[in-house]
Amino acid sequence: MGRHDSHIPQDEGYVPSPPEEQLIYSRAENGEVVAYSRDEYGVRKDDGWELVKPVNSTRGLLLLALVASALDCLVLYGLFRISVDGTWEILAETWWVLIVGIFVPWVCWSYYLQERRAQKLRDARNLPRLVGSAGRVR
Repeated sequence: MGRHDSHIPQDEGYVPSPPEEQLIYSRAENGEVVAYSRDEYGVRKDDGWELVKPVNSTRGLLLLALVASALDCLVLYGLFRISVDGTWEILAETWWVLIVGIFVPWVCWSYYLQERRAQKLRDARNLPRLVGSAGRVR
């Protein structure tokens, strides 16, 4: 609440900082609270209400992107076989596979590139590695 709530009048002359200048405070590997910019934070570090362990390391996201791309190659091969064999009725029943085959690798690669860029920024400022949502300070 407080200064960020749109229903509370603000102080005279208060100008909120632009979103790109706002910091995310999180606990690092060594337990200290560190301020990260949005670019240095990278992909989301929460874990979906503790249902699954998140994959947010650069290596893990690269592995996911490679696996998704390999599965995308299988989807393309299936589309090729459908066109060669002339069994278009199969495509009418499984059209959603093409959409998933295009969308999932694109998302995986964009998450990998976002986290890789964030890792380079953190390394440039010599910031410690993030520990995930358990360490986020709200």
